[in-house]
Amino acid sequence: MLKLSRNIVSSALVMAAIFHSLFALADSSATVNTQTIIANSPDNWLSYGKDYKEQRYSELDKINVGNVADLSLAWSFDTDFNRGLEATPIVIDGVLYLTGNWSVVYALDARSGKLLWKYDPQVPREWGKMACCDVVNRGVAAYEGKIIFGTLDARLIALDAASGEKIWEVATADITAYPYTITGAPRVAKGKVFIGNGGAEYGVRGYVSAYDVNTGEQLWRFYTVPANPADGFESEAMKAAAETWTGKWWEFGGGGTVWDSIVYDDELDQLYIGVGNGSPWNAKIRSPEGGDNLYLSSIVALNPDSGEYIWHYQETPAESWDYTATQHIMLADMDVKGEQRKVIWHAPKNGFFFVLDRENGKLLSAEPYADVNWASHYDLETGRPVETENARYLSDPQLVRPSSMGAHNWQAMAYSPQTGLVYIPVINSLFEYKAVDEYLHQWGQWNLGVYMQQQSVADPILAQLLTSKITQGSLLAWDPVTQQAAWQVPHKLTWNGGLLATAGGLVFQGSAEGQVLAFRADNGEKLWSFEANTGVMAPPVTYTVDGEQYVTILAGWGGAFGLIAGLEKEVSPPPSRVLTFKLGGTGAALPANPLKQMHEPPARISEDKAILEKGRTLYYAYCSACHGTEVISNGAIPDLRHLPTAFHDNFNAIVLDGVMKKAGMVGFSEVLNEEEAFALHAYILEQANVDKESREQSDWWRALKTWFYSVVAKLLGIVMSFS
Repeated sequence: MLKLSRNIVSSALVMAAIFHSLFALADSSATVNTQTIIANSPDNWLSYGKDYKEQRYSELDKINVGNVADLSLAWSFDTDFNRGLEATPIVIDGVLYLTGNWSVVYALDARSGKLLWKYDPQVPREWGKMACCDVVNRGVAAYEGKIIFGTLDARLIALDAASGEKIWEVATADITAYPYTITGAPRVAKGKVFIGNGGAEYGVRGYVSAYDVNTGEQLWRFYTVPANPADGFESEAMKAAAETWTGKWWEFGGGGTVWDSIVYDDELDQLYIGVGNGSPWNAKIRSPEGGDNLYLSSIVALNPDSGEYIWHYQETPAESWDYTATQHIMLADMDVKGEQRKVIWHAPKNGFFFVLDRENGKLLSAEPYADVNWASHYDLETGRPVETENARYLSDPQLVRPSSMGAHNWQAMAYSPQTGLVYIPVINSLFEYKAVDEYLHQWGQWNLGVYMQQQSVADPILAQLLTSKITQGSLLAWDPVTQQAAWQVPHKLTWNGGLLATAGGLVFQGSAEGQVLAFRADNGEKLWSFEANTGVMAPPVTYTVDGEQYVTILAGWGGAFGLIAGLEKEVSPPPSRVLTFKLGGTGAALPANPLKQMHEPPARISEDKAILEKGRTLYYAYCSACHGTEVISNGAIPDLRHLPTAFHDNFNAIVLDGVMKKAGMVGFSEVLNEEEAFALHAYILEQANVDKESREQSDWWRALKTWFYSVVAKLLGIVMSFS
């Protein structure tokens, strides 16, 4: 009887704690609004970049340079999938809200990682093919008791913060007509939700929209590229933009998607959007007689209440390299020639760090922060880049720096007022841009106007080494006043994580190698690391609960580079996870990753070089974005070299007819015939058998090859650094 009473009391206490958490959750989330985001409480993380300046700097200092070595795992939470994670968690009074793969939203107890609720928007798996860069999502927005997020199939949804129940849902695009997606995090201000979209590679027209935070009603929409002039223009801004385009660009969509950075300026009451690349990439195809193609690769300032155009600055006129301007926009005040100016700091894909006057868009400074060879400098009088002779690939292929991955991609920067430095996850890379011989626009397929494949590399060991040597990443500390590097820490691999700076004198970052790292903010000295067992791309956040400071980061390998450059390992990727650290945590390590299943491939079906080369071209056109360069997958998406025989036996049914579309593998019968499918299959089996033969070689021979190839790759990397 006593035991029963204790059980009843215990259950009652548990229920009371749950209800208390829910009521506290409802009360605290209701206080998130424009004013609380401006107030920028150091205990919480209320907006994507922490506040409207998006500097990702925390005033918390209980974890600092003196004790960060004692940081250890407090808890971890496994999500439902093992694909790439890119989200910035929102933290409100002890509750984390975050998104995972397929736009699933999780609410977790920030102290323990306990799941409070989960919402799955049921994105059709076949729509994953329309995501250029993995089935990722960069996070939610919180406002007046609501958690708001976008889905991969272009819906915007508001949930009740306390229960996870849906409040409203709206389609932001007609996906029955055009292949739109959403991977970016919404921004909220003044009772409005601002969201853009993705899909430029597939042939869409970009825009950004504002919705009523309470009802989901669309309030305004600003298009970033003009439509057919014969149909009229939505605004004077579109009429002006049309004068910078030629040909019939609207037949190709135009591009210009606002797929990531959107920033509200509460001081000037302006909304800044970063505009993406052209569709197709090749400007000569979409605008054959030239023109700057506004507002591609631009920062555009809008009236947040009406969506009306205020000003723009185009960073890359006539963009032709996938040089988006969608990267992290940061707001600041700084001294410029003895005068205090309200500025934008921006490090987009094209490799130059821009300082803009955010009142009017005037270019104040632009200097390269990475290896660049497409432009020598920017003319401050005209605001335009001075392009080099090898920038445009009009007739001959050109090796261009940066590559289409950019010198900086979506991974967030951070700024520390203690050091005056901006911290940038930099990529140094190059790409051979070669125009296609004949352009064929295909809705729902990649429409680039350039060949994706680079020079063929037969040996898988050499392919991996070349990827790691020619394309490299680093953590760069950049002085925005002097426009010079203060220090730089090289990483072994590319595609490293976003950043967090703290008053504890620290900079936190995840790495492609699978570590969570802490550096001194003043000199880059590494002070702490943790093995995450998978690549870490997402930016960290920090917060306090009950006086205890925590650091949280999402770990899951994928995204554009993470898919196409598979970086093969002998183990399979673990579940994508939320990792949270504190001083004196459990000290536990994560469980070991499972071994990869390696099925032996069937024999080659062709050794005809013409057929294999045709198959390689088709593979890069339709398969490589998910299954990886040279058929080397990262493991989260099946490695086509190691499939069970049954997949090869049913190759046409899968690849042409789409019998596995419910699992995300759609059919390609609209663009491939049986002869082409045979060539594609022959190339995949060729790569599978080359890999098998390489694995069957003796350990000493593989070690010798690895050593020799590493020397070759290093020398080639040195040579390419002068390109």
